[in-house]
Amino acid sequence: MEHYTPVRPRVWKTPPGVPLCRLEALGEPGARNFVLQIGEAFFHGFVVRKDGAVHGYVDRCPHAGFPLAQELDRYLTEDGALILCDWHGALFRPEDGLCVGGPCAGRSLTPWPVEVKDGIITTA
Repeated sequence: MEHYTPVRPRVWKTPPGVPLCRLEALGEPGARNFVLQIGEAFFHGFVVRKDGAVHGYVDRCPHAGFPLAQELDRYLTEDGALILCDWHGALFRPEDGLCVGGPCAGRSLTPWPVEVKDGIITTA
């Protein structure tokens, strides 16, 4: 199995209350990636908006450890129904990150707590 080795040190959690973007900046459905510097390390995550809900995930496929999108902010299938890992075709449900198809079926993306406050998506 291949493993992605980041060039910069990575962290897997963020502090609460960090503003990310306005809710209206995400389509419905839509997704956007975020890279946050935490000390000397970096956090890579993405947010998905679908069916009126917003969900955040660490940008790391449970299959091989790669970031999911090969193209900036392209995390959803063409119809917007599922999250897609561009590397090996794994498919995940936006509402809970569960892999429903592909090489990591039954495993899940790592949740990244986010919330919407006054129209702004923030870390939770």
